[in-house]
Amino acid sequence: MVFIKEIVQQALTTGYLSLAAQNQIQVLLQGDYDSEDLDAYIILQRAVVAGDVKQEARSQKALLSSTGKDAASNIKLAYQVAAEIACVAAMALTMPKNTKEYPYLGA
Repeated sequence: MVFIKEIVQQALTTGYLSLAAQNQIQVLLQGDYDSEDLDAYIILQRAVVAGDVKQEARSQKALLSSTGKDAASNIKLAYQVAAEIACVAAMALTMPKNTKEYPYLGA
């Protein structure tokens, strides 16, 4: 089984996040994952925003606007990343708080 943290580690090592890896992360976020995966996903989002990891463009239009340094496109991307981080934080807050069953939460 592939974990989010493994995909993130590869992206941080190579400095690149493929479209396939992005899609796989989205699928994994819809299933079961642990706090380490959540932490890794947040680190990945920060690395993308900082420019340490480049994401494969989802379309040719996105590729052209990002290479053209279009300010509106960069602002839109920043809002998208912020929304994804907020979504992950909301998911984390709704996770069970039973520390006996999940010792990595709330300890």
